[in-house]
Amino acid sequence: MAGLIVPGGLAPCTSPRPKAVSYYRGAGYTASARTPPQARRPMPRKFGSCRVTARFHVAAAATVEAPPAQQASYSGSGRRVMIVGGDGYCGWATALHLSARGYAVSIVDNLCRRTFDLQLGLDTLTPIAPIHTRVKRWGQVAGRDIDLRIGDICDFEFLSEAVQAFRPDAVVHFGEQRSAPYSMIDRARAVFTQHNNVIGTLNVLFAIKEFAPDCHLVKLGTMGEYGTPNIDIEEGYITITHNGRTDTLPYPKQGGSFYHLSKVHDSANILFASRAWKVAATDLNQGVVYGVATEETMADPLLINRYDYDGVFGTALNRFVVQAAVGHPLTVYGKGGQTRGYLDIRDTVRCIQIAIDNPAAKGEFRVFNQFTEQFSVNELAAIVQQQGAKAGLDVQVKSVPNPRVEAEDHYYNAKHTRLMELGLQPHLLSDNLIDSLLKFALQYKDRINTDLIKPAVDWRKTPVSSGTMQAAVAGKH
Repeated sequence: MAGLIVPGGLAPCTSPRPKAVSYYRGAGYTASARTPPQARRPMPRKFGSCRVTARFHVAAAATVEAPPAQQASYSGSGRRVMIVGGDGYCGWATALHLSARGYAVSIVDNLCRRTFDLQLGLDTLTPIAPIHTRVKRWGQVAGRDIDLRIGDICDFEFLSEAVQAFRPDAVVHFGEQRSAPYSMIDRARAVFTQHNNVIGTLNVLFAIKEFAPDCHLVKLGTMGEYGTPNIDIEEGYITITHNGRTDTLPYPKQGGSFYHLSKVHDSANILFASRAWKVAATDLNQGVVYGVATEETMADPLLINRYDYDGVFGTALNRFVVQAAVGHPLTVYGKGGQTRGYLDIRDTVRCIQIAIDNPAAKGEFRVFNQFTEQFSVNELAAIVQQQGAKAGLDVQVKSVPNPRVEAEDHYYNAKHTRLMELGLQPHLLSDNLIDSLLKFALQYKDRINTDLIKPAVDWRKTPVSSGTMQAAVAGKH
């Protein structure tokens, strides 16, 4: 697609799955763990328009004693979980969490999230290692292999081969462009977001139907699908009486960006696939996630998770914490009454595990609202200001024009009981803000680019021409 280079079309390795100590395939080379560098032979590559075809398969080359966190109770019982988008923020933490608990994990990712940073001049606050290094290091630290397949799920041939080779019991689908501002940068990125997300999800559904009919789909949705209605938000469905007749229907959706609308389309497609093909599916309508640390991502520096703070991928809380760390006023959009659901990254990985351990029935499309607390933007700013003061920081708050088209003062009461009923024990923001966020912002303060923490994308001005430069240097306007 013009103006946007996204890697894809990568085919998986078709060699037998390695056992304990096996082979490392990456960067276009095949080598045994014992093969000297000069004996490595290059693997064939095929180049096409904005696509590269290569074969990758990664397993640990060595193991060391697992840290105490990894020696805790395992409950995966060898169940096979494919994590689409496993190199991303939620996906990486989930992959390690499940692997540490005995699940056989396969990561499928086309690495386009890293490409977005390169295109827009962005960078994560916490430096993250290449995916091959991450996976190899996890094997060394935890003694547990993660299967890695580099490819694009919009390429059905790649996806079908990956599903048939790994034979998943569950597919956790994080593999979507997940930023509302990114989808509003320009026409090309709006189109990419909807094509990537909707077509990718359709391909996942077809792959399950054809090659893994008993597989349980755990799909990451978003609370943003609902919008901000003036009634309570139920968990996926609402019972309505109209003209004397009553029915239970999907809850009305009011997505607030082309990204959110792609998620709405996903939900409708999954509901249909569940009815027509008896796919078992759980839609996790997730709130805003914060935090960096899980037991697994903190087990080694090479396993650390990403932390986005910029105006495109950074959420309000992440931005506020970084702004506090560098002495920049907290930028509250508009009146600051916008209210959303939030949860700690440690609760995200636990919610995924709960959904896997308690699968939907065949033909069932169930919806869980995945968050633990609700805050307005003003409330978040007040919490950061208070916690910053405890750390000796002078934190100021400033209102700026809202670049989004949204209600700034509204009713918001969303139900979120089903995951709690299944055993989720949440980490609350007020108790964990400094440990989970502020210390990272202060530790990596020298990596902060203050030009990137102001609003970057205006919903009212999404251009037809490329908006890459405008998004990258928004802080200078």
